Amino acid sequence: MNEQTNDAFLFVKRKIHYISQLPESAAKSTLAQLRRGAGKHPGSSPELWEITLDGLPESFISKEWQGQPTNGEWAVHIALTLYALHQQGHHYKTDSMSKDGEKFGRAIRKLAPTSDDLPRIKRRFDAAVTSESIEELSHHLRGLIQLLKADSIRLDYPDLSQDLYWFQTQKIRDSIRLKWGQDFYRYQKEEENNE
Repeated sequence: MNEQTNDAFLFVKRKIHYISQLPESAAKSTLAQLRRGAGKHPGSSPELWEITLDGLPESFISKEWQGQPTNGEWAVHIALTLYALHQQGHHYKTDSMSKDGEKFGRAIRKLAPTSDDLPRIKRRFDAAVTSESIEELSHHLRGLIQLLKADSIRLDYPDLSQDLYWFQTQKIRDSIRLKWGQDFYRYQKEEENNE
């Protein structure tokens, strides 16, 4: 893990912790604002700036005006907005949908508790992991997070932010895909061994 992905991990972890410490009305408002940012470009919604940009590591901020969000801005924006989407309908203090160690591939595999469910979930998982851009991946992730939310399956959002950061680097993208696939099938093997 390099410094920048560690920065993404820590930033997202701190923001989720920050939300968990807010009074209920402020937490609900913050989560609602973040949900409205799901599927949008980082920086496009001023009401999100306080949560997605305040305290953002300097390494994530573009040094020259290029008109495009940096890899770090994309990673934390997607992770935080999807966390808020996932958290909807669950109490932000007592039923957090962000859980350490619940890797992306593992969480998605939990959506298919029977072999009959597996082809449907695998198709959606494959569509996400074969995305060729962060925008396309964000679109597919949104649908998968809706499924996780419906089944109350948790996900490690700080870890996801690291994956999202690296997914944007073409030469590392396949390594992230491999990690997701390994976690998907590792969980399946664990389940088979438990039976």
